[in-house]
Amino acid sequence: MADERFASLLGRAAMDVWGDMPRDVQEALFETAMKGRDEDREQLARLLHDRHPRTSHPAKPPRR
Repeated sequence: MADERFASLLGRAAMDVWGDMPRDVQEALFETAMKGRDEDREQLARLLHDRHPRTSHPAKPPRR
């Protein structure tokens, strides 16, 4: 029970400071949170971009 409570608190804190995080940290947190939850990816991305417009990054160049 404590794990869930602390995970929720940490998640809310991460959302509050999302725009201040370096892009690589944002991507690592996002990918970890969305592991196995493909149906939620766009909704979370939209929520974060709406709350923190600065996080709207241009697309990464394709890997070679």
